[in-house]
Amino acid sequence: MSTPSPVKESPTAGPVTPAMSHPNQSHPGQSCSSKRGRRPPGAPSRPPSGTQAASDTRRRSLGLALILVASFMVVLDFSIVNVALPSIEGEMGLAASAAGWVITGYAITFGGLLILGGRAADLLGRRRMFVAGLLVFTAASLAGGLAQDLTALIVSRAVQGAGAALVAPAALSLITAGFAEGQQRTRALGMYGATASVGFVAGQVLGGVLVQFTSWRAVFLVNVPVGLLAALLAPKLLATSRRPPVTRGLDVGGAVFITAAIAFLVFAVSQANVLGWVSPAILAALALFVISAAAFVLVERRHRDPLVPAELMRMPSLRTASTLNLLLGLWNAGEMLVLSLYFQQVLADSPLMTGLAIAPQGVIGFTAGAFGARLGARIGIRRVLVLCSAAATAGFLVLTQLPAGGHYSPVLAAVMLVGFGTAGTAFGTTVIASGGVGEHDQGVVGGVINTSRQIGAAIGAALLPAVAYAFGHGGPTVDVSGARAAMLAGAVVAALATLVAWRDRRAAEQRVSQAGRAKFLTGTEREITVSV
Repeated sequence: MSTPSPVKESPTAGPVTPAMSHPNQSHPGQSCSSKRGRRPPGAPSRPPSGTQAASDTRRRSLGLALILVASFMVVLDFSIVNVALPSIEGEMGLAASAAGWVITGYAITFGGLLILGGRAADLLGRRRMFVAGLLVFTAASLAGGLAQDLTALIVSRAVQGAGAALVAPAALSLITAGFAEGQQRTRALGMYGATASVGFVAGQVLGGVLVQFTSWRAVFLVNVPVGLLAALLAPKLLATSRRPPVTRGLDVGGAVFITAAIAFLVFAVSQANVLGWVSPAILAALALFVISAAAFVLVERRHRDPLVPAELMRMPSLRTASTLNLLLGLWNAGEMLVLSLYFQQVLADSPLMTGLAIAPQGVIGFTAGAFGARLGARIGIRRVLVLCSAAATAGFLVLTQLPAGGHYSPVLAAVMLVGFGTAGTAFGTTVIASGGVGEHDQGVVGGVINTSRQIGAAIGAALLPAVAYAFGHGGPTVDVSGARAAMLAGAVVAALATLVAWRDRRAAEQRVSQAGRAKFLTGTEREITVSV
């Protein structure tokens, strides 16, 4: 298992001030009087009273709950709209390719703006960007629910994606900067991953209920009261984050080029199945992606305060976490889409029954996230990553035996293995990515992690359905042969993630061994933090 590269700390260094700590908390060096007189200068401050400590803990817990609710809403929206697409097509009289832009418009702005949103949270304030994103997301949800034509709906979805790109990295950095590195942060990230797992699957169930008993418009309008309430409570429950220690400017050039590069890539992979991989539009988008990415690298090398600092990208833990998140997004988004098509087109189930059949994946995913911190403390975070990606591989291999008929089969219980692997991998990658990173870079780390998963999701949503159609018996619908082939493709992706996690664990163990040998040879007593 791994550990962030050895971290040397001064024996007197305290933990990072939590972003969710109480604003009136005392600090060393403040004067205070008592019956014995004034406290001598430099003496440590008295610990908070039992009542104040309980109040701080309660406020921190409520702040975390608020972050989790907002994250749940954003993740839920990603999958809930998929269920409503057929109803949108029917009511507006649209072709499937046109209605697909309801998904693509969101994916382009969400994926393209995540890194910019993360850096904005670092520079302008996490709580401020969190609230701003919630307000944008809520207003766009209202506009989407009231849209009367496709253009208005696509525009609202694009704005919704921009709001989500502010909320997601700000929410993650509020957790990683608000909880000291170690068991507290690991538990909080476990709950974050658990909530995301439930939200993604709950979208399938809730979307089916809302569409079947009300209207497709409800899948947008349901966000409005939740988003407004979260935005109102945030200033009360979340403390403002500290400003960077030095004046830092936003790298506008880097932001423009990385946003454009990711947007072009997401467009290309999400529309390739519709337009064809060799169509002029897709080839042009891929060319523009390469040009924008190259321009981003050049700008970052010359800028004194780059959008993504080079020292971050040189961190092995962040590179591994980004790679695993890309693979995770690929298998997760592709699996959900193919299974949804399988249940409705092969087994002739309703959208609601489809959601209920997939629901066990979210339940087990929640369990994996909620108890991931305990498992990580017992066997190490990097062993958790190997275990979870291997579990997802096993689940996909079982799903290659999907039944050709009936309504349910014990084989379908394998979605629980996939759910465990997905949630555990998401949790573990977040832990290793945030470890050893300074407070003022946590936002951009959250943006990088979320961006890698979003790019993977765009690729998976295009790749696995393409495999299903290519290996089927022809026709406009998915059949059982194609669905089985797509599950095999998912197994290959998860197996690749297992290999990446295993190699990273071995490399981390070597780094720890070398650090321990250096400590022995120099005779130092400084602590080396190990999280293998």
